[in-house]
Amino acid sequence: MSDFDNKVVIVTGGGYGIGEATAKSFGDEGASVTVLDIDEDSGRKTVDSIKSNGGKSLFVLGDVSQGSDCERAVNETVNAFGGVDILFNNAGIQPPDWYVKIEEYSEEMWDKIIGVNLRGYFLMMKYALPEIRKRGSGSVINVASVHSFQSQKGVPAYDASKGAIVALTKQVALDYAEDNIRILAVCPGAMDTKMLRTMADKEADPEKAIEDWGKTHPLGRIGTGQDIANMALFLASEKASFMTGESVLVDGGYMALGAWAVIDPSKKE
Repeated sequence: MSDFDNKVVIVTGGGYGIGEATAKSFGDEGASVTVLDIDEDSGRKTVDSIKSNGGKSLFVLGDVSQGSDCERAVNETVNAFGGVDILFNNAGIQPPDWYVKIEEYSEEMWDKIIGVNLRGYFLMMKYALPEIRKRGSGSVINVASVHSFQSQKGVPAYDASKGAIVALTKQVALDYAEDNIRILAVCPGAMDTKMLRTMADKEADPEKAIEDWGKTHPLGRIGTGQDIANMALFLASEKASFMTGESVLVDGGYMALGAWAVIDPSKKE
C-alpha cells in the first residue's frame, strides 16, 4: 500500500517540467491530483496522462498570483476529492530576457515575477492549509532553488523570490507544526525545464549550452523533473515524518562545488 493511497494533492504549474513529473508521480502512487496551471493545453495533457494510467485528476485553469484563482483551486479540489493533504507549490517564472540588471526592470516586471514566484506560494498556502488541517496531518512542499543560497548576474527578482521561499518555509513550518503539518522546500540545480530550454534557445547551439551547463554540476548533467518528483514523494511520505522547515538540495552537487566551478585548482595550466 502506498503512502499516497486516498491522499489528495494540489500541484501548481503542473503542465510542464517539474510540476508535470510530480503530478504524474503522485498519480502513479494512488493520489488524486489537482493540476493548477495558466496553460490549459499543457495542464489538461498532464491530467489526461494521469487518468490514462488509472488515476484520478482534475484540471483547474488559474494564475497563482491571483487570490481568487487560488481559493477556487482549493475549493474545486475539496468538492471533487473531499479534502487536501499535500500542496506542491511549483509555479514560477523568469523574464523572457535573462540577465537583466535591476535598474532595467520595470515595476510591472518585478511585480509579476514576485507575484507568481512568492505571492503565489503565500496564496496557495493561505487557502490550502486550513483544508490540510482538517485532515489531521499533511505537508506542503515549496520549490525553491540553488538561487536561494547563491546567485549569478542579472536575476534579481528571481533570486529575491527564491531566497524568500526558503525563509517563508522555515517560518510557516513553525506555525503549523502543532497541527502535524510539515512545511518543506526542495532546491533544484539546473533542470531540464521549459524555462531552461528558453534560455538555451538564445545560445548559438542550444544543445551544447545545456551540455555545458550540465558540466558545471559534479554529476555531469542537468536535472530532470523526475529527479525533483522523486524527492517530493519522499518529503511528503511518512519516511520524512520527522522533517519540517528544511530546504533540501537536489542539485547534482552544484552547491558543494561552489566557486570551484569557476576556479578549479585541479586544472593546471
